[in-house]
Amino acid sequence: MIPDTKDKIITIFGGSRCGEDSEEYTEAKKLGGMLAEAGFTICTGGYLGIMEAASRGAREKGGRVFGIVMNQFKSEPNRYLTDKVASDHFYDRLQNLITRSVGFVAFRGGMGTVTEISLVWNKLQTRVLDPRPLVLIGQCWKDVVASWQTNLVVSGGDVALLDFADDADAALRIIVEKTVGHRT
Repeated sequence: MIPDTKDKIITIFGGSRCGEDSEEYTEAKKLGGMLAEAGFTICTGGYLGIMEAASRGAREKGGRVFGIVMNQFKSEPNRYLTDKVASDHFYDRLQNLITRSVGFVAFRGGMGTVTEISLVWNKLQTRVLDPRPLVLIGQCWKDVVASWQTNLVVSGGDVALLDFADDADAALRIIVEKTVGHRT
């Protein structure tokens, strides 16, 4: 089922390899719960790690959780999803993760996470998407973005499209502040 456009959806990106005992899992679970309590629907890639943590946090607070899963993947989606949207192609999956969301949050991850935030960031730069928050949680992102500015053609204006947060509390404040009254 595709989410209704009246839903306030926040997509959360992040690695699939962190376990329950990691600080990132704890923060993602906390953020998922706080976003659910604030009336947001959570959307993730639907599998393990950060995706599971955010989904779990939202479900434990009674929230709705969309998982955008890939038919090609052999692993099972996490058990905290309320709704699944299956995609046959990677780009369709990315589009489903992006187009209906009023904001985005990224925790540390691998190349899949980099691909996801790069596509969102590019869509914000080119105004394919109306302005909306893209919040990067953790010191790692400040270092990565600084490296991109040093080694690639990334301007200060490009970086101004990003929001940086140290933790789930800061990320929630940014999301709420920047999405009040916003509709997809």
